[in-house]
Amino acid sequence: MAGTVTRFAEVFTLGARLPGQVFREPRGDSLFCEYDVVLAPEIWPALREMARWHGDDRVDLLVLEPGARQTVSAPVGSEGYWSAIGHESDDEFLDSIAVTADVIAVTGPSGQWGCWGERGPEVAVFQGFPDAAAREEWRERFGPFLDAAEAVESYVWMAFGGRRPVPDEYAAALVADYGIG
Repeated sequence: MAGTVTRFAEVFTLGARLPGQVFREPRGDSLFCEYDVVLAPEIWPALREMARWHGDDRVDLLVLEPGARQTVSAPVGSEGYWSAIGHESDDEFLDSIAVTADVIAVTGPSGQWGCWGERGPEVAVFQGFPDAAAREEWRERFGPFLDAAEAVESYVWMAFGGRRPVPDEYAAALVADYGIG
């Protein structure tokens, strides 16, 4: 596990939290989705596509909060993502990463792409698209995914008790760190 966590630390600033910059090397190609989407079985094709673009044979997920760091891996050629993070029965529900994880990071062995998600602001952010055309095709195929400003309007406001607009300081920081460069 230590080697895997070290690799995550090369892609992400593990102590950072949104709206701050969580990627060590921001790419300016961010897309956001609701946090729970990344912890649902329907996201697997989108994660596989990201991994395949970068030659990764697996997708790794690191739980940063709560508690001790936990990692899981799913081979790209399998359907193992949900079995690794989900729950198969009511008995496993409370042990499921999909239910208990509050802060997660997802990447592949290449470290050329990543997804960071936080339950607090109710969002996950993806970076590492090969180019603008691939980003837009991925967005349309697997979406809904939004840019930073759209995410503030459509997703983040829920984390502030449904208060609109989102506090200016938070919204400005998220858009500054994750806006299209």
